[in-house]
Amino acid sequence: MSDDSNVDRAKYDFKKAMQEIVDLRGRGTELISVYVPSNRQISDVQAYLRNEYSQSSNIKSKSTKKNVMGAIESIMSRLKTYRTVPENGLVLFCGEIPTSGDQTRMVQYVLEPPESISTFLYRCDSTFYTEPLLDMIVDKKSYGLIVLDRSEASIGILTGKKIITLKNFDSLVPRKHRQGGQSAQRFERLIEIAAHEYFKKIGDSATEAFLDKTELLGILIGGPGATKDFFVKEGYLHHELQKKVVDTFDTGYTDEYGLKELVETAKDAITDMDLTREKDLIQKLLAEIRKADGGLAAYGEDEVRHMTEMGAVDTMLLSEGLRLSRLSLKCSNGHVTKVTQKSHVEATPACKECGSSTDLMEKMDIVDELFELAATMSSKVELISDDSEEGELLLRAFGGIAALLRFRVG
Repeated sequence: MSDDSNVDRAKYDFKKAMQEIVDLRGRGTELISVYVPSNRQISDVQAYLRNEYSQSSNIKSKSTKKNVMGAIESIMSRLKTYRTVPENGLVLFCGEIPTSGDQTRMVQYVLEPPESISTFLYRCDSTFYTEPLLDMIVDKKSYGLIVLDRSEASIGILTGKKIITLKNFDSLVPRKHRQGGQSAQRFERLIEIAAHEYFKKIGDSATEAFLDKTELLGILIGGPGATKDFFVKEGYLHHELQKKVVDTFDTGYTDEYGLKELVETAKDAITDMDLTREKDLIQKLLAEIRKADGGLAAYGEDEVRHMTEMGAVDTMLLSEGLRLSRLSLKCSNGHVTKVTQKSHVEATPACKECGSSTDLMEKMDIVDELFELAATMSSKVELISDDSEEGELLLRAFGGIAALLRFRVG
């Protein structure tokens, strides 16, 4: 598997784990979060946890005391498998989660974060402490977006795979008039004063939205006609933002749709952003599907799996919104089968061969399983966010699984 695929898979697994962890709730202050920086000795962490274990014996509630002490024991046991703390640190979550009735189940997550942890932290609460990790999975690279004409303006931001509208406002610039003589001159001055104030308002709003964003890669400005160029040329932007203007682009709209149109029009200038790469991949997929012979495209799990096994897949496209598991099952008659079902379903289906009940041999997230299948055939894998329009289309229309092919298999 290529280094890029390994990184993408690690990001997916980390993001998926975080989505699960955030939703977990304990009955009381029984869920333990431990953040260990790389400069902390494992022995020091174990000593700290032994002290917490001793202190927890004073908890009045018997069930809470039992669950907290059990979680600390579990974390200490897991830490024994580490000689040193990984480069970016280590995060451990452990605790009892309510199930049905009075039953609980213990969950444990051990994560190596994508960015380094700076300080040690121990917390016992009714939820896991995830805020530092959630900040790490946000794509901080961004472009500022401004679309305007003399009647309307919108300001937004392109962050990772999302276009977010920050502000939309109408101008108070009067329309053209038919007065003549001195009245015409006076009215023209009023129009220009109103336009100046309107452009100044756009510039001030852009300053408020973009100036403190250290990861801002540039600013794209769009709109119909020459207004956008006048706005830039006359220096209505803050001088620090003015330096970040990539270019101006023609768009037909100045509302929320205009922001999307701007990103599409300017895609050659922002090829380093994930959203533009995703758009290109999905558009290429659709172009192939529209061809009379089906083109070099496949979609749906069964077809993509078959094409991959035949070595025909160049790039597999998988939605990050997939919530499926691949199960390996064995029935009492010895039949071994593999099926795909929704991840939250616990029961195993009957044997496809004979209809008898089955035992679970292995359960794997389908994205991880398809990553491994693709690696055996030297196929690339692209994860497509379900936040974008293209990602939503992949998930809803094609089941979240599609592929661009090297060659067509009859």
